[in-house]
Amino acid sequence: MAKIIDGRAISAAIKDELKEQVAVYKQQGVEITLAVVKVGNDPASAVYVRNKEKACEYIGITSRTLALPEETTEEELLQVVNDLNQDNTVNGILVQLPLPKHIDESRILLAIDSKKDVDGFHPVNVGKMVIGEDTFLPCTPAGIIEMLKRSGVDIAGRECVIIGRSNIVGKPMAMLMLKENATVTITHSRTKDLKEVTKRADILIAAIGKAKYITDDYVKEGAVIIDVGMDRDENGKLCGDVDFASVEPKAGAITPVPGGVGPMTVTMLLVNCLKSVEQNK
Repeated sequence: MAKIIDGRAISAAIKDELKEQVAVYKQQGVEITLAVVKVGNDPASAVYVRNKEKACEYIGITSRTLALPEETTEEELLQVVNDLNQDNTVNGILVQLPLPKHIDESRILLAIDSKKDVDGFHPVNVGKMVIGEDTFLPCTPAGIIEMLKRSGVDIAGRECVIIGRSNIVGKPMAMLMLKENATVTITHSRTKDLKEVTKRADILIAAIGKAKYITDDYVKEGAVIIDVGMDRDENGKLCGDVDFASVEPKAGAITPVPGGVGPMTVTMLLVNCLKSVEQNK
């Protein structure tokens, strides 16, 4: 039986640590504020924003949500971002993705002050991450590293295979695993003999957005399986990219969906909010 890597428990432990740090800041008269900008009525975005608000409330960070209508123009959104950049009471800025189709996401992300970019998506912060400088890390990959370490998984020298090459998970995940001295392979839709590559992995990270795509014949006996997917199965039930029932008996350790990687993403956002205070003292 595989060890279940409990993202909820690890996330709760980190939040309790952050709560203590925030209390110390408050004693020093320092208030921490996260501004979240949401455009339109995407239901998944609404859930994420609510989760962020709840997490902020728990650890003592002020959460300021700016809910803008779907028809907000790109120029209007840029003005909102600029106002938050100039606002000295705001420590972190997050523009919830996806944005409506008439808005250029890359232009908006570029407009966020890199010193307040708690999502870790600004090109300045991505560049710093790639060359190994201390910076805001993208929340999902950083959360995965934290999960592995706190679950006692040794990363150094292990072979890590990542399925997916997105800017949000796949690419930064590879950089962070390299930093931890893993040997890293990124696979994607054009990879030939995918199963042969994934079966080499001591640590397999699936981030492709295809429900239950990874079955036991993709997996080496005893491998650590990290499932980043948030999909729906044929019955509309939440599931991951990994077919848990098939893979779990073969794995050494595995993250469930829900309750695995998901909770860590919001928690690492809060870690970045506190990092912003340190960096901008």
